Amino acid sequence: MGEEVDAQEFTRADRTRHREKVRRCLDVFARMLSEAAFDTDDPMTGLEVELNLVDDSGDPALRNAEVLAAIADPDFQTELGQFNIEINVPPAKLREGGLTTFEESLRRSLNDAESKSSDVGARMVMIGILPTLAEGHMALGSLSGNPRYRLLSEQILNARGEDITIDISGKERLRTTADSIVPEAACTSTQFHVQTSPDQFADYWNASQAISAIQLAVGANSPYLLGKELWRETRIPLFEQATDTRSEELKAQGVRPRVWFGERWITSVFDLFEENVRYFPALLPITDEEDPLAVLDGGGTPKLAELRLHNGTIYRWNRPVYDINAGVPHLRVENRVLAAGPTVADTIANAAFYFGLVRALAESERPLWSQMSFSAAEENFHVAAQQGIDAQVYWPGVGQVQTTELVLRRLLPMAQQGLEAWGATGAEIDRMLGIIEQRCLTGRNGAEWFARQMHQRTDADRYDALRATLLDYRERMHTNEPVHTW
Repeated sequence: MGEEVDAQEFTRADRTRHREKVRRCLDVFARMLSEAAFDTDDPMTGLEVELNLVDDSGDPALRNAEVLAAIADPDFQTELGQFNIEINVPPAKLREGGLTTFEESLRRSLNDAESKSSDVGARMVMIGILPTLAEGHMALGSLSGNPRYRLLSEQILNARGEDITIDISGKERLRTTADSIVPEAACTSTQFHVQTSPDQFADYWNASQAISAIQLAVGANSPYLLGKELWRETRIPLFEQATDTRSEELKAQGVRPRVWFGERWITSVFDLFEENVRYFPALLPITDEEDPLAVLDGGGTPKLAELRLHNGTIYRWNRPVYDINAGVPHLRVENRVLAAGPTVADTIANAAFYFGLVRALAESERPLWSQMSFSAAEENFHVAAQQGIDAQVYWPGVGQVQTTELVLRRLLPMAQQGLEAWGATGAEIDRMLGIIEQRCLTGRNGAEWFARQMHQRTDADRYDALRATLLDYRERMHTNEPVHTW
């Protein structure tokens, strides 16, 4: 969720000053893109995973502060809801066995954290939406203690001027309201990071947008929310609605949402930051003392704090990231499409598929996005979120096609090519892409497994069935056997 901020109120003067500073940062960023030396020589990849906390019965455990104190590991951080935490896996280079490193590091950290969190009555689950969440958990009291979250909730509700409405039609229909952004906390994701040069950023972002639907279809893992079976990846509509600052009237006027697929292919990373500044008022107008132009003129690397904070409150499914390491700036694409889980093996297989496929497409001689309208990519995205592994999508040169057939026939060989270009080992490639292949052959991902188990428990009370299925899921999660084998 980004850096911590203090609780505070903002005046009109604060907002005016902040807007001017953000625009100054944007001007400096434009100059840096043409003049500065970004770190591009040996790109890193990264991984973050958001987790849910449950008690022994499978109900949400609102204990993230106690859990983090027990774990006492800086790689684990607070998240929006008291039933959430996040782990940041150290970045790695794929040519140095990065996929294996990610898997071993994530398993080791989770096993250690699980043993410590169980001492305070909480256990960890990797799933896109905790299915045992109930209406009572959607109250403001479920927010984490970090003042940033309450401040962000206040600013979104103030901008909206009314309660948040959640209205999702899927297998069943859910309609509810909330007086905070706690419903956003129900969305737990896996985020993949790819470092890239300024020159290549647009290609990597465009490729990430084009394949987001495929990632969703193959990796869907959140079919239930508040007791209702909805979309196979219900996180998508939930996140879009839970952080929407627009009233119905502003939606009718075509005002852009803060959770945003976008509206066009880009030619530069600057396009995205410039859109952020042009279209979206600041939610957290906090102004830093740094003069970014003076820092740049003095030979330093400006933090661009206001631009980065503003970027962190615009929730693109593929987000641009400007960051600094050891005084050197770099750029990353943050791919935020997928749910967490079901297992570490599934998560790293999803990572391998993304890293390989995005590189193959980004470095293709004929860009995929030159053959496909942006609106087609966006439609694919929502169809895949709704239908999951059974989705049919549009693909250039093929037309409408079953996602699993497209992956098996075309995209897995491309992902292999991309991973080889990254320098991944043959054994890593075979194992990880083999998991994706078997998922497509069996038609079983996390969402499908969970829904099928629930359909076998129709005689039980809905929440009793959800608890029983979640406990079964959690037990299988710890085996690290991929979901297609369940």
